[in-house]
Amino acid sequence: MRWTVALPTDDVERGADLISAAAIGEMAAALEAAGVDACHVTDHPYPPREWVSSGGHHALDPLVALSFAAAATRRIRLHTNIFVAAYRHPVLAAHGLATLDVLSGGRLILGTAAGYLRPEFDALGVDYGRRGELLDETVATMKKAWAGEPGPHGNVLGPVPVSRPHPPIWFGGNSTTSIRRAVRSGQGWVPFPASRGLARVTHTAELADLGDLGRAVAVLRAAVDEAGRTEPIDICCTPFSHPHHRAHLHPERLLDEAGRLAEVGVTWLSIRLAAPSRAGFLENVERFATEVVRRC
Repeated sequence: MRWTVALPTDDVERGADLISAAAIGEMAAALEAAGVDACHVTDHPYPPREWVSSGGHHALDPLVALSFAAAATRRIRLHTNIFVAAYRHPVLAAHGLATLDVLSGGRLILGTAAGYLRPEFDALGVDYGRRGELLDETVATMKKAWAGEPGPHGNVLGPVPVSRPHPPIWFGGNSTTSIRRAVRSGQGWVPFPASRGLARVTHTAELADLGDLGRAVAVLRAAVDEAGRTEPIDICCTPFSHPHHRAHLHPERLLDEAGRLAEVGVTWLSIRLAAPSRAGFLENVERFATEVVRRC
């Protein structure tokens, strides 16, 4: 099992203790030293005030934040979890992502999804109703640009990614549409635990337990067979016992669940560790390394 661990770049009110170049570099370096495979960040450039005040959050720009993580590390993968591609012009997105991949020596994992926060789409002037279509169009345009294909006016992108043919693309979401998108256009699928209420808020399918996940993986396997796909596909899931909205750590429970998730076909687990302070986060990283990573 491989691990991707969140950097706490979504707590922007905390100030320099967590939200600074020094903090991001130190926390990313600690994750690398712990043997973690990837660090990840989230994406909310312009959320509504009401959503933030009722439990939502801001976030640092994912590519800028991960560039500071890249500068402080040498091995750990840099994972957007997730990057809402539909918010951005596809060529500008492709350029920023390629730049990060080049400067990091090919360490980018592009986690992306359609997005769910309608007021953010509205504020950014993006048609919420077309978010899935826009995601598909954006990814297709980025792939062409990364391959060096000229655009409609003869323009070409530079630099192109170090990762060839492009950084791995992992599509998030629990729906059959998201699963088929991952099989058709990606290298990974990123489901997440979602109660009926959370599924309704995030406009995806309910994923309440291991049984639900097993049925969804069966849909993915059927789609792989139908497409005649031979390329392996990663599955990166948040453990049901450790959802991202609860930053707690129960090592024995996590290790047990990791084994059961591996049997279903999960290849990566996404974890969020508590960050009461930078020092507290670093302590939790060391505990995670000792009690989980080094025991896998």
